Amino acid sequence: MADAEPQAKRPTRSRAAALPLPECVALVLQGGGALGSYQAGVIEALGEADVEVDWVAGISIGAVNAAIVAGNPPERRIERLQAFWDTATSALPSFPIYPQDQVREFVHEWSAGAVMLMGVPGFFTPRPVPPTFATPGTPEALSFYDSAPLAKTLDALVDWDLLNKGPVRLSVGAVDVESGNFRYFDTTTDRIDARHIMASGALPPGLPPVEIDGRWYWDGGLVSNTPLTHVLDHQSCDTLVFQVDLFSATAEMPRTILDVAAREKEIRFSSRTRAISDERLRLRREREAIRRMLAKLPPELCEMPEVRRLADEADEWPVNIVHLIYRANAWEGGARDFEFSARTMREHWTAGRAAVDETIANAQLVASNILDGKTAAFDLTRR
Repeated sequence: MADAEPQAKRPTRSRAAALPLPECVALVLQGGGALGSYQAGVIEALGEADVEVDWVAGISIGAVNAAIVAGNPPERRIERLQAFWDTATSALPSFPIYPQDQVREFVHEWSAGAVMLMGVPGFFTPRPVPPTFATPGTPEALSFYDSAPLAKTLDALVDWDLLNKGPVRLSVGAVDVESGNFRYFDTTTDRIDARHIMASGALPPGLPPVEIDGRWYWDGGLVSNTPLTHVLDHQSCDTLVFQVDLFSATAEMPRTILDVAAREKEIRFSSRTRAISDERLRLRREREAIRRMLAKLPPELCEMPEVRRLADEADEWPVNIVHLIYRANAWEGGARDFEFSARTMREHWTAGRAAVDETIANAQLVASNILDGKTAAFDLTRR
């Protein structure tokens, strides 16, 4: 935890359960494929707790969930999220619960293999001809799957006018294929449609790049799997951030080769998220020290141009970051982000709801920081 300099008690716009809400509540959704149903559970539980989201930022599958949130009125969001996830998991049977983790892991891996062969309904389908036999430079030569079904799904589930003009700000990240530069598309500066959401989730070599205004884009997770940086860089008021992490930084020592594959993916995707969070909180501690030092200067020194510039550089709005981290079951291997079965989706969804319920029940410290204007990061769920 990193606390900033205490400030005067701050008015809050409302109280959701045990949690007062600052002027802005942001929901940060990272990439993770099939694990995105955990985010849907988080979104549902936040709504039931009367936590009103003002800004939602997403990468990859997080961009899909984010678009559905921003592109629907509150009373229809869960219905539309459920429609997306029911469609995405409709191709696989709903397996019974197995008593042994080894059996469940086998079914889990089999389900992921079926997705590789058949694709995901309403999301992507396998190309009839392998890309190595397609004409170079065409979309067919650049990916194993066609993501055209996702465009139709998004158009059916998202009100694009509401998304672009409504009360919830939306930001999605993608990577320019040719320059390698990361770019955020934001409803405060861009008109977003299905292409921007698809670009944010166009993970190669599975999915093809998406063209927007003459540039081609891939999945933003290639550079950063979390849009937290964008939210903090454009923060303009006291902010509460719910960061939904789909890969845990900590886990037990692997025991099998499948465990190794799963753990490698967790570390690869979570390390960048953790590095961003740690770096931003470290920077805020340094700015706090500068502000405390400047407060001790005599008035005549405070008017010096160099001091005023330093004061401007050190000035910032408080932020509280609440981490909601998905922690995988023992039977979930390295293909967990590719396993779109209905039973697993429902289990992920339930886990997201439980994480919010537990956080709200243990949110006294977050609440006091919001009221006092402190900056901190929290993980209030059981490990």
